[in-house]
Amino acid sequence: MEDKINYGTIKNINKKEQNIVLTEEWDKTFPKSEKVNHRKVTFNNRFGITLVADLYEPKEYKGRLAGVAVAGPFGAVKEQASGLYAQEMAERGFLAIAFDPSFTGESTGTPRYVASPDINTEDFQAAVDFLSVQDNVDKGKIGIIGICGWGGLALNVASIDTRIKATVCSTMYNMSRVNHKGYFDLTTEDELYELKKKLNAQRIEDFKNENYELAGGVIDPLPEDAPFYVQDYYDYYKTKRGYHKRSLNSNNGWNITSSLSFINTPQNTFSNEIRNAVLIIHGEKAHSCYFSKDAYSDMIKDSKYTENKELMIIPNAVHTDLYDRKDIIPFDKIESFFKKNLNS
Repeated sequence: MEDKINYGTIKNINKKEQNIVLTEEWDKTFPKSEKVNHRKVTFNNRFGITLVADLYEPKEYKGRLAGVAVAGPFGAVKEQASGLYAQEMAERGFLAIAFDPSFTGESTGTPRYVASPDINTEDFQAAVDFLSVQDNVDKGKIGIIGICGWGGLALNVASIDTRIKATVCSTMYNMSRVNHKGYFDLTTEDELYELKKKLNAQRIEDFKNENYELAGGVIDPLPEDAPFYVQDYYDYYKTKRGYHKRSLNSNNGWNITSSLSFINTPQNTFSNEIRNAVLIIHGEKAHSCYFSKDAYSDMIKDSKYTENKELMIIPNAVHTDLYDRKDIIPFDKIESFFKKNLNS
């Protein structure tokens, strides 16, 4: 059943201007834990967009908890991998939220299905704002987890937000790099120029049509000759394992011209200035593993803050294994990393 949000406890929201509808039923891609309490919450970012999150907290605890904000994968919703991570962290004693980024899922923002390195970095900071003012959260003990493309964005946030004391990047993508250089950095300068021409021509069509054309989610049906990484995505987003009706990757994808802002805006430029603790996790067999290896190298290069940085490679794991495979995701390591660096 779906119903409109109760605004009774939400401040600074104009009911008439918001059109937030929250699903009350459990519609996640993972089972509900009986060890935690769950509820929907909302908060605003500095662009005036209302973000919707699932909040998970232990059923029994004393004092103030360490808080963790989780987002990703890029093109997913909070009912998928980020929610599983958040619920697991709550089982382990943290208050955790998994949120839908701006323009996606149950969060507001128009036009729909837009991505932006600036706005999406702000989304994470707004989640930290929210955690910082909760009565049952110690604002000095806040961490973040970014999955896939949100792993790269998590590093972006960690380099600017001093309130964050620990950052986990899981199976990360650098969305600026992959949009600018293509998969495995194979896009040539001429190919990039042609892509820019195509995307800017699409802007004109979108303007004329007063509608933003979508790029399409994961290809379906799956071609017989699809590369392994496409098969990997299909196995998660297009099957019962991970399909969700609000997920961009499971359905019609981002709007096509979203790529332009990532092409022109490098991420993680200042990652070697990060002082908070960072744990980067990736599967050994993942097509995307080079993003994490390079991000770690860039982060520690010429940095004075390397002692609390770590790269963890999971043997034989592929990219989506770290979305939902609880037998592969190193939650014990993530828990100990946060407890050590958040002093919780």
